[in-house]
Amino acid sequence: MNIQQLEYLIAVDKYKHFGKAAQACFITQPTLSAMIQKFEDELDVKIFDRTTHPIRTTDVGVQIIEEAKRVIDAVNELRNKASLLNNVLAGKLNLGIIPTVSSYILPSEIFDFLHENPKIELYVKEMTTDSIIKALKSGELDAGIISTPYDTANEFYQHFLFNEELMIYSSESITKDDSFVVPEELDSNKVWLLEEGNCLRTQFENICPLKENSLKPKNLDFLASNINTLIQMVDKVGGITILPELAIPQLSDLQKEKIARFRKPFPYREISLIYYKPTYKQKILDEMALSVKNSLAEKLNYNKNPEEYVSIKPQ
Repeated sequence: MNIQQLEYLIAVDKYKHFGKAAQACFITQPTLSAMIQKFEDELDVKIFDRTTHPIRTTDVGVQIIEEAKRVIDAVNELRNKASLLNNVLAGKLNLGIIPTVSSYILPSEIFDFLHENPKIELYVKEMTTDSIIKALKSGELDAGIISTPYDTANEFYQHFLFNEELMIYSSESITKDDSFVVPEELDSNKVWLLEEGNCLRTQFENICPLKENSLKPKNLDFLASNINTLIQMVDKVGGITILPELAIPQLSDLQKEKIARFRKPFPYREISLIYYKPTYKQKILDEMALSVKNSLAEKLNYNKNPEEYVSIKPQ
């Protein structure tokens, strides 16, 4: 019996398929199958029922795999402690990020953190807030980056990352002398929104009342899944949407002319790193949160005059 065999057991239990598990473990399927068969023979137990599709973990197998996970966690904790004693930040981390944040901090702040800590293996997945919370509870994720405060995330530990202003992106020029917009003055018939369940959609709805978009064809039911689609809709069809401040640097000079700010108090959203409980990966979480927070500290409007802002809840 060895650590690799335990990892293979956990992979097959997760994917319910020997081929997919082998691919995830970067070995051939015959090798993985042989290693698991050897493990079963050594303990004289049957871990998987291979006659079913997908493969079923037996009742005995469920208990064995739970023990295997505890052993793997203990081994990883031992490795992490050794790294800390050597003053090296290292280890694997599974991270979920909501899509309205990932495209703005992943290729910049997160990449910078990884370049500075090459022994960290980071696995990132874009997910909705509710999916992140479920994955944290099941152990699929180590941490998530979401918009807070979020009611169902109260049981989690949190690292505050940044506060980000919410702005208007409009095809219609803002001609007011002060260039600021009152929510009630927005044409709510021309707003493009993200799909249901997206916290940025809810935040827009909390800023101003909305109606059905009159710009889309009557026989079209459309809700975007990402911010770039909303930008394209405004550019090509017209109308209004809401953008987080970190989206602005990625716009062209012409697109930046379509940006307007709400009138004070400016609406903002809070972004935090959440995790279910302190683990042996705590040092990685702490350092990553600090790195992102410090990197954005001087880039965002909120940090210049926080008294001019009002928080918009994501639900």
